Amino acid sequence: MQQKITILKFIKTTFLFTLFVFFSAQLSAQIKIDGVAVVIGKNIVLDSDIEKFKQEIEVRSEGKIQISDCEMLEELMQQKLLAHHAVIDSVTVSDEEISSRVERSVAYFTEQFGSVDKVIKAYGFNDLDDLKKELFTVQSENALIEKEQLKITEKIDVTPEEVRLYYVGLKDAGELPEFSAEIELAQLVIKAKPSEAEKERIVTKLKEIKKEIEEGSSIKMKAIINSDDPGVVSNGGKYEVTKDSPFIKEFKEMAFSLDVGQISEPFESDFGYHIMQLHEIRGNMRVATHILMQPNVPESLLLETKNKAEKVANEIKLGEISFEEAVQKYSDDEDTKNDDGLLINPYTGETTWDLTRMDPALYARVAELQKGDLTDVYFDENKSGEKMYKFIIMRDRTNTHTADLVNDYVKVQELALTKKKEEAVTKWAKEKIKDTYIKLSKDHRKCKFTKNWKKETGK
Repeated sequence: MQQKITILKFIKTTFLFTLFVFFSAQLSAQIKIDGVAVVIGKNIVLDSDIEKFKQEIEVRSEGKIQISDCEMLEELMQQKLLAHHAVIDSVTVSDEEISSRVERSVAYFTEQFGSVDKVIKAYGFNDLDDLKKELFTVQSENALIEKEQLKITEKIDVTPEEVRLYYVGLKDAGELPEFSAEIELAQLVIKAKPSEAEKERIVTKLKEIKKEIEEGSSIKMKAIINSDDPGVVSNGGKYEVTKDSPFIKEFKEMAFSLDVGQISEPFESDFGYHIMQLHEIRGNMRVATHILMQPNVPESLLLETKNKAEKVANEIKLGEISFEEAVQKYSDDEDTKNDDGLLINPYTGETTWDLTRMDPALYARVAELQKGDLTDVYFDENKSGEKMYKFIIMRDRTNTHTADLVNDYVKVQELALTKKKEEAVTKWAKEKIKDTYIKLSKDHRKCKFTKNWKKETGK
């Protein structure tokens, strides 16, 4: 049962299911000959889907989870059953919600591959619109699955006694889980801030470009020549923008404030300074081109910033100032300054980090630190192009250990709740299978399932 809960966690609570469906759906379009493993309502699972998803789970779990083809098929059938009955139950998802998911998916893939062009090439799409169209279909089904499952489980909770009994059951069976080493980190950031004269130079240059465009120059050509946006080579600085797009606030606000054909005055964001021209309004979407210019940061300023960061770190090591006091006094990072520099794990939204599932670069810096230790001062540059020096403190550290009911109560509670919800979904599925059209291929009818997918009498 513990392995089953873990598998479900991989499928339902991570981006993995989206990745899998997206990946397999596109490749299935390319591979024209592929067996249909099962039909559930109007939904199908291909033979290739089973193998791809099984491999994905084994890779993501680092080989800790091994699953048979039949077990994988049953998990996929349950997802398709949820999607089928979400439609029957009139579960709705808005285009705005799906569009937002699509934009986040594109941003995720772009981060993984380095550019949207590489994503398009890797999956064999014609262009960005083709990619988004496929993702829209994928995310629509995912949203239906999530909402149908939430509908089934939304009122389910666990009491402290249920948590205790769940823990005792695992302990008696010798199945208490191992929790990986977890750490809590905080950072102090000192940015290399460009001079006011450099900022004025950039604004003046953008005003000159704006005037030239108004006099007939092509904003696309001006963007290709002048823009510091890395995407300009492939798109000429042109973007489709909705209010749910993962663009910065200033970018979206400007796109929705302009009239068609109008060019903005220079405006500032975390990325630098922009001008923007609106080309088209399509319902809730704006089509606009921008030119981004980032102020130059000379080597002398970088050295000055590094020396300042090293001086602050040394003061902390000597006990002249606490880390928290130093953050309040010196840190330039607005996202963490008000929380004493505390870093939030972007994958979980929590303050703790699983030491075995970290960005390799960050892992290399903090893996050997003990509670209270500082990293060396190091250079960093964020996606906005801001240059900075920073150092990190190990605020807390818990090493790999067997689950303890007192110290790990919240985690054990989550496992108990997951188990209870899965039992509810299983009960729901067993009832829905009875009145759902299901056709298994001959080969897969040989599988032994936990639910009566084959609709055999007497079961």
